[in-house]
Amino acid sequence: MKISIITATFNSASTLRDTFDSILAQTYKNYELIVQDGHSKDKTLDIIREYEPRFEGKMKWVSESDKGIYDAMNKGIARASGDIVGVLNSDDLYYDEKVLDEINNAFERYHSDCVFANLIYVHQDDVTKVSRTWISSPYKKGKFQRGWAPAHPTFYIKRSCIEKYGAFNIDYQVSADFEFMLRMLESHHILPIFIDRFFVRMRVGGESNGTLQNIIKGNRNILRAFKENNIPVSRLYPFYRLLPKIFNLVNNKIARKRIK
Repeated sequence: MKISIITATFNSASTLRDTFDSILAQTYKNYELIVQDGHSKDKTLDIIREYEPRFEGKMKWVSESDKGIYDAMNKGIARASGDIVGVLNSDDLYYDEKVLDEINNAFERYHSDCVFANLIYVHQDDVTKVSRTWISSPYKKGKFQRGWAPAHPTFYIKRSCIEKYGAFNIDYQVSADFEFMLRMLESHHILPIFIDRFFVRMRVGGESNGTLQNIIKGNRNILRAFKENNIPVSRLYPFYRLLPKIFNLVNNKIARKRIK
């Protein structure tokens, strides 16, 4: 199966080489990389041009205006030709060289519509230093209402599902990834498979949790996502949403032993 990796960039020069190197290191080679740049002003485009020959025709890129990161992702998805689509952010990298192999094997073995896994948060200036972990669990209907959600950077989905049910709703701004997964799993009941291993090293920070203002906006948008997808949710949901994070913090020492 061909995997389309969508990477949105904007002034990403300080981290982009790590992202590209982690893709080039993958043992599974049936992929394409779609780079959607938003008119970067730093050295991002120079790095893209530097790496383009190393991908031997597997990289497609464009630099054009967009309405934000989710709009850029949608533009990239529209250009994708793979059977499977996933996002690798321009400041993140794959956990190891076997990630795409694991993704392909999961789709072929379980005939699933999407797969997701665990991730680790790493320091901005040293991706070998672990800040915390996100240990997920298998999906069951109703888990979203109890505060659960997959780690979106690990979420890979059949392109046919996106064509049928839609891509990111850019009206949600910092929470479009949550709404997208909620819609796919809870509203349209696509078949998910959880892979209990790490897929992504994610630098701390980011669009949705970089500021208190974005955290508040994100929580409001999440409640809106439930409402607009006709999924009832308790007024205690903000508390439920904290529980998985507390669980991960408590088990962080155990999880770190699994990280090489």
